[in-house]
Amino acid sequence: MAKVPTAVIAASGLVGGYGVARWTKKRQLGGAVLAVAGAAAAQQWRRQAGGKAAGALTAGYVAAFAGSHPLAKKVGAWPSVFGVAGAVALASWAVADRRGA
Repeated sequence: MAKVPTAVIAASGLVGGYGVARWTKKRQLGGAVLAVAGAAAAQQWRRQAGGKAAGALTAGYVAAFAGSHPLAKKVGAWPSVFGVAGAVALASWAVADRRGA
């Protein structure tokens, strides 16, 4: 079975978490999606790039989630979520996935 790149997992967690929260009107459910994807990505980041890189990428994931809120006030919710998801995916690819999964 092919391993899903961490860039895809992390971006999907941000986009999916927001989508679930918005469409179900249950923020906690969206938060659960965000947390599960973040934990899965962090575990794979640790295996692929080591603990320090995993810590930095996890901090970036959390910062992207937090930063999407004020950014949404300027550009709109979906553009904000897609923007931060893209940034996290790029960082994840550069630090962990590019090295060869």
